[in-house]
Amino acid sequence: MKYFCYNLRNFKEIEFFARNKNYFEIIETLGSVLPFKTNNYVVNELIDWQNWEKDPIFILNFPQKEMISNQDFEKVNFALKNNFSNENLQTIISEIRKNLNPHPGKQIENNIPTLNGEKLHGIQHKYQETILCFPAPGQTCHAFCSFCFRWPQFVGMDELKFSLKQPSKMIEYLKIHPEITDILFTGGDPMTMNANNLSKFILPLLDLSTVNAIRIGTKVLSFFPYRFLTEPDSDEVLKLFEKVKKSGKHLTLMAHISHPNELKTEALRKAVERIRNAGVEIRTQSPILRNINDSAEIWKKLWEKQIQLGMIPYYTFIARNTGGHRYFALPLVKTYEIFRDAYSSVSGICKTVRGPIMSSNPGKVQVIGITEIAKEKLLMLNFVQARNPAWVQKPFFAQYDEKAAWLNELKPAFGEKEFFFEPEFSE
Repeated sequence: MKYFCYNLRNFKEIEFFARNKNYFEIIETLGSVLPFKTNNYVVNELIDWQNWEKDPIFILNFPQKEMISNQDFEKVNFALKNNFSNENLQTIISEIRKNLNPHPGKQIENNIPTLNGEKLHGIQHKYQETILCFPAPGQTCHAFCSFCFRWPQFVGMDELKFSLKQPSKMIEYLKIHPEITDILFTGGDPMTMNANNLSKFILPLLDLSTVNAIRIGTKVLSFFPYRFLTEPDSDEVLKLFEKVKKSGKHLTLMAHISHPNELKTEALRKAVERIRNAGVEIRTQSPILRNINDSAEIWKKLWEKQIQLGMIPYYTFIARNTGGHRYFALPLVKTYEIFRDAYSSVSGICKTVRGPIMSSNPGKVQVIGITEIAKEKLLMLNFVQARNPAWVQKPFFAQYDEKAAWLNELKPAFGEKEFFFEPEFSE
């Protein structure tokens, strides 16, 4: 299959929209505020068009009106209908975007390292042993998830964009930070890069003895598995993977997979087989999302199918409080209950997965459970990663709250004014 994308300019060419013109307005309005792009593989092989209103892949790709407030929707819709000048339209859109928490966890402020006094805007260094690298050629995707927590990368908010043009900067930074053992390429989607660009960023790492593991965060297996089958450089990419394996480094594809329906095609099965034959491990992750995968049965099927295909369930996240969060978010209590019920219903081989987890500013916080101490109902929490490694695996408690959907909405238990990590974190 040759890749072909649909966006605001040409989505009306999809056969479905010839019969459902009333949906034009929603896509054109929402697609002006948040990223919108899908492709022929998703449209032709994944979406059940007979059940489109409830189809999880349709919701995962096509914007829903409830993703922004009615007031904001009407503002943009009115501007489009009345042919506002581009300058006035962008002013309206910019104000709406600023109110959608474009960089949760203050990533743009707190995670950017410096090299010789220069900020490296294409790298994040939050945890001591790991850096995130955002290679400039990989800052797009084969299709955009409607819940995307990195949506500012794709909507022209250049002042908030992460992008590294020169791999040499990353290598220089790694040489003076031998404590860094893991590199995670992310985006966007690094697997939108061609083999030549992938090689430019990956091959220099093979000569660094301090780097043990290379990870690539990607949605390509779900949204265009033909990347590993029929693209002109598919074989070249797999040869690059083999070279990493032969060098003694560990290479993992961190596959973002949100629903079992993403695993149903023969193209995906063949792509997974080719990747694993190249010596690459595939680990999987996704947030629990209202309207897409908010049931224990879906997660049970998802993990079991992944194991069957040779993938390793890794993280189950809590939807970040950004972008279309209002449409996808669930209370922490509900998210935990879904995870617990799914986790308790699968065999041990699926239980490599950790969750549910918030990627918050202080670190990755896991909701361990609901408990009661001295007749007080509590949420039990734990860091699995943290800015200060001393915080990891140090359980702490919050007041039970059925409505809270993120860490900053929780209050410490036992009458404490703040959580144990907050004084140091504030500094």
